[in-house]
Amino acid sequence: MNHFFPPSARTVSAVTASVLAACCLTACSGGRGEAPAALRVNQVGYASGEKKFAYVMGDRDTLADAEFEVLDERGHTAGHGALGPSLGGWNGTYTAVRTIDLSSLHRTGTYRLRLLGAGGDPEVRFRVAPAGQLLDPLRSDTVRFFGTQRDGEEVLADATGRVPSHLTDERARVYAPSRTGSATGGTAAGPDLTEVGGPVDVSGGWFDAGDFLKFTHTASYVVAQMLTTVRDTPSVPGLREEARYGLRWLDRMWDGETGTLYAQVGLGSGGKGVRGDHDVWRLPEEDDRLTVRPGDADYLIKYRPVFRANDPGEPLSPNLAGRVSAAFALAAQTEAEDHPTEARQWLDKAAAVYARADTRPDEGALVTTTPADYYQEHSWRDDLEWAAVELARGADALGDPRGSGWSGEAAGWARAALREERGGVLGPADVSALAHADVLTSADPDEGLAKALGAELRRQVETGRRRAAGDPFRSGVIPTDFDAVPNTFGLLATAELYARVTGDHRFDDFAAQQRAWVFGANAWGTSFLVGAGDLYPHCLQHQVANLAMSRTGRGDILRGAVVNGPNDAGLLKEPETFDGARPCSFTPDGRKWSEFDGRGAGYVDDVRAWQTVEPADDFTSTALYALSLRAAPRVRKRSARSAAGRPARRGFPSSSPASRGRCG
Repeated sequence: MNHFFPPSARTVSAVTASVLAACCLTACSGGRGEAPAALRVNQVGYASGEKKFAYVMGDRDTLADAEFEVLDERGHTAGHGALGPSLGGWNGTYTAVRTIDLSSLHRTGTYRLRLLGAGGDPEVRFRVAPAGQLLDPLRSDTVRFFGTQRDGEEVLADATGRVPSHLTDERARVYAPSRTGSATGGTAAGPDLTEVGGPVDVSGGWFDAGDFLKFTHTASYVVAQMLTTVRDTPSVPGLREEARYGLRWLDRMWDGETGTLYAQVGLGSGGKGVRGDHDVWRLPEEDDRLTVRPGDADYLIKYRPVFRANDPGEPLSPNLAGRVSAAFALAAQTEAEDHPTEARQWLDKAAAVYARADTRPDEGALVTTTPADYYQEHSWRDDLEWAAVELARGADALGDPRGSGWSGEAAGWARAALREERGGVLGPADVSALAHADVLTSADPDEGLAKALGAELRRQVETGRRRAAGDPFRSGVIPTDFDAVPNTFGLLATAELYARVTGDHRFDDFAAQQRAWVFGANAWGTSFLVGAGDLYPHCLQHQVANLAMSRTGRGDILRGAVVNGPNDAGLLKEPETFDGARPCSFTPDGRKWSEFDGRGAGYVDDVRAWQTVEPADDFTSTALYALSLRAAPRVRKRSARSAAGRPARRGFPSSSPASRGRCG
């Protein structure tokens, strides 16, 4: 995920302040002028039957004898008790963070939480309801986000106000990128580009983030994750159609006749005499209106370059080959029942891409983006494992005899991944959780491999749980790192996958803590998904949202977008200006976000801060998948053998037609 953009290319102009007039989440303590006490809850709500975590942060002495009270909708006391022990201080002002256990509340409804004995009696609202009731609206919102991200002719004007954009992508030219420079130090892919082919049709698809670049690396991850969600979880309105939209663009990026995969559309940062996507703040349709000639500074903004992942007919970087193949194979699975002919075509394309993978890549030779700093990746065996298991499942759905061979290859790649690579958090840089879970549930691994895969999934989640034990808000990620919020959703998805494939629910409480954190039970008291809860990002580092949508948090907002969240506070000290952006800065109740920064982590809701409030496709698809897994009915592990003793094909419950008879 790590989106490394040069500050000069990802920041915006001067800021104006606005004030939140909605529900107040903090209140000052009285008496001696101690630190204000602040209550932090899951603003989306707590699922019935799960552990429910809330926190109060304040002065250690002031909170020493404080208590809490919960009132129901009628004003009757529904709970009362002492605060839990301090989990540590957060910063010099908030010297204690103490827990509030709301787990005894099971009845569906809206409640009010009050702090007693600390002065000021701050009060917040929260809900308790079944998981699907809480999360289904958010799942729909994330699909809506991708509608705003659309490029090309098929934009959703009725929903987003968008108009067609980058129509020149229909006849784009192919370039060999500069081999010098990086995204963090000047010329990323400068004026010495060499045209090597074209025209090719790379129109459509989604913008990757707040800019207008399009990457096969992330789009394939997102499409595959979406289709996994379609296959394995309750339906989400519009999700299948949106996944098909991204799938059509991936199909354009693969030229089966020449064996060429195109990796990127657009130039990130330019150089001397050349401007790239990150050098201009505008609406995407403005690129089509430019009048330019070769050699003009903005020529590559209107006539966007395309970069290849491989020379025609040459082997493919295995990470890209794996995830593109997985996406095509998942399309075969989800279309198998209703459109079997089309499904077979997808399976054949998946097989062709998979077969072209370079299975002995040179060290440091993996292809992601141009430059590779935008998205870094160091593993690839997990991608091929993912491709092989989805090919096997696609073959299964279509009665294709190649399935058993691919199933064996999936097990082989799983062993190689366990031996050679150490899995991290689920995201574009590491898809091992998705691959391992599907091998466990569909490839019938032997007992030793099954045990090892389960242990690896457990280790990935356990790493987060160990981190959480030392964090006052029980966050399982490192809040000073990039991608804290999507990493949290990656942990959530992996915890749910682990429970599904093993029947071991040891991480359920940890997962509930992480959902609470990402939806407001954190130091800053904000949700990091736009439209979720009472307080969420207003001033996104997103050009369409900034120039054509509401900046007040109400009305036409970029609902469903997931942002980076907190980051290293040092990165936020010197925001730079960027011509063309509409000023936007928001603070809750007029207070500075920096009051809530701590332990080196900072957050700001400011259009200039791409480090904290730039949404991205992979952020949002990982959230969609994690929330969908939690919204699905929970089941225990199925037996690996049928009653007759024959191997039984295992899988998750699904509402998709292909699985009645699996994403990002």
